[in-house]
Amino acid sequence: MSSKATWKVSAAVMASRVLGLIRDQIFAAMFGHSILMDCFNLAFRIPNLLRDLFAEGALSQAFVTTFSKKVETSGPDSAWPLGTKMLTLMSVAMSLICLLGILFSPQLVHLLTAMDGSRTGQWAFSAEDLALTVTMTRIMWPFMLLVSLAALVMGMLNARKVFGMPALSSCFFNLGSITVGAGLGLWLDPQMGPRTMIGFSIGVLVGGLGQLGCQLPALHRLGFRWKLNWQWNDPEVKRIFGLMGPAVISASVVQFNVVINSQFATSVGPGAVSALSYAFRLMQLPIGVFGVAVATVTLPALSRAAVNGLGGDFRTVLARGLRQVTFLVLPCALGLCFLAEPIVSVIYERGKFGLDARLVTAAALRGYGVGLLAYSWLKVLQPAFYAADRRWVPMGVSFLSIATSVALNWYFVVVQHRGVEALALTTSLMAVMNFGILYVAMRKISLGLDTAAFAKMGGKLLLAGGAMSGVCYAANVWIFHDLSGMAQISRLIGLGGTISVAALVYFAAARLLRVEEATEAVGIFTRKLRR
Repeated sequence: MSSKATWKVSAAVMASRVLGLIRDQIFAAMFGHSILMDCFNLAFRIPNLLRDLFAEGALSQAFVTTFSKKVETSGPDSAWPLGTKMLTLMSVAMSLICLLGILFSPQLVHLLTAMDGSRTGQWAFSAEDLALTVTMTRIMWPFMLLVSLAALVMGMLNARKVFGMPALSSCFFNLGSITVGAGLGLWLDPQMGPRTMIGFSIGVLVGGLGQLGCQLPALHRLGFRWKLNWQWNDPEVKRIFGLMGPAVISASVVQFNVVINSQFATSVGPGAVSALSYAFRLMQLPIGVFGVAVATVTLPALSRAAVNGLGGDFRTVLARGLRQVTFLVLPCALGLCFLAEPIVSVIYERGKFGLDARLVTAAALRGYGVGLLAYSWLKVLQPAFYAADRRWVPMGVSFLSIATSVALNWYFVVVQHRGVEALALTTSLMAVMNFGILYVAMRKISLGLDTAAFAKMGGKLLLAGGAMSGVCYAANVWIFHDLSGMAQISRLIGLGGTISVAALVYFAAARLLRVEEATEAVGIFTRKLRR
């Protein structure tokens, strides 16, 4: 597994996530955490949820695993027919699913608002709100078709060790959704009412088309030519769908928890759904930049290593991926927990996003931050079970996690009457529990994962993280004690300075403690400067 490739993917995903934050900043300034924003987030959550489960989750993992092994054993040219079959099949299957989704959108929206506050007399979606949500859901359903095809193209490129453009593809989605969505939305309704949201919904489709189209030239240069191939009765196609079934269930833990959170959030009050969405976007930034980047490079390497059995190569690749994620994501988790309010303030607090929105979003962000490292570990660990042909293990763990999630959400919200921070914390606890069980299982399957070295590095990084946390705590006391009284530019400079000093302290401490990953990071950066 190439560290250079990991850093290249990280840079590309960072660009995508930054554009995603800009998109959310536009939403926050225009709509705050209002009921209109809740409607859009609920509408987008339905196709986006299935995208995470099928397109960029189970389908991507299963396809990359099978396609990579095909390339390793028979050569790249022999793998292209498998790609054409899957593209043809998914075009038909996802089109049918989109049609069904459009037809049954009212029922799906009702499912997401099943815990509506009208049952407790607190708050409820109006009939107009529900109608708007249904309309936007129907507009955005074809996004799932586009992103499913984009995931298959990305899988073929990654299997051929092409990582740059696939990682940048999300940038094209964000650019399309921002420019077209905002432009068309304001043209439809300059007063930023419900029709503006219709424009943003159409922008999502344009962004999905861009995410697919930007990758096709790179695939064409590799020699791939897509012709309709209806020969679906193929052993490899069956293998992909055999892997997808358990993968859908195991990957559904976090996504199912998101649905449950949405249901309970509708009973917390107006803006709760949006606050969770804003916080989840911030939490996804380090996961996407580091966790997904490491997983993107690791999965093809694991699949190739598994061809020769679960020996030393397989264990080395997986253990190295987990260590890289730990080194990169731990400071991000600490930063989100200690600097939640200034981060939310700098990124979102403008226009209609005020003090109340900042406080509730920061509370949710701290809850998500607790499980950030576990989330990122799972991005690397879960696909390893499919590469090792042990797909039923994460599926079994998922059932336990889902049951626990429902119980905890019910206890915190209905019994204890807690807010969005409890919903976010529940999601984090599920990720921690899921990772712990899967790590023990993989350690037995692969006959060891260098746990002693992993623990030793973890201890060193906790010391480095402690030093970094001291910097963040001092900043809260001396710089961010009165955020409401600070000018926006002062908040930005203060946060930028704090993050820079905290990162420097963390990297310096890790280097002094002789953490291998810190030395590699410095080496890569130094070589870039020399060039």
